[in-house]
Amino acid sequence: MSIQEHVILVNDLGKIIGTQEKYAAHTSHTPLHLAFSCWLFNDKGECLVTRRAMSKKAWPGVWTNSVCGHPQSGEETEQAIIRRCRFEVGAEIANITPVAPEFRYRKIDPSGIVENEICPVFAARITNEITINDDEVMDYQWVELEALFRALEATPWAFSPWMVMEASTAREALRAFAAQ
Repeated sequence: MSIQEHVILVNDLGKIIGTQEKYAAHTSHTPLHLAFSCWLFNDKGECLVTRRAMSKKAWPGVWTNSVCGHPQSGEETEQAIIRRCRFEVGAEIANITPVAPEFRYRKIDPSGIVENEICPVFAARITNEITINDDEVMDYQWVELEALFRALEATPWAFSPWMVMEASTAREALRAFAAQ
């Protein structure tokens, strides 16, 4: 049995003001809350791109960056990243590095569900073979980073809006990480 996840609600200054069950929080009036986004790279410098499962409430079936999630109460962001990487794609990770620590966005999906997050962006290195959780990810692809940037510029509508924004904000930091 899994623990029901929540989101940590914050005010415009990022101060914690409460919590709400994750599914109930994501509506047409989603309150501002904490999240994170992580771009995973293999030892060849390729980036893992995932396609969100059709069961996802917001942006089902859309291609996005490797892993996203919400820290839980009492959990450090790095702990949350490790937990979600294991849960979504079966990944053990190393070298968790912030690439856009101040990232924040608000976007509305075609069904009217709002994402409204203070969402620092990280990169990390995968250290094992991945095992996809079909409840979270319906497909995945390892992609050369420059090819991914070109795809995001040519067809931004084919990707999650946060991924497009993150790539624009953190492009140089992602390049530097992939080259390590």
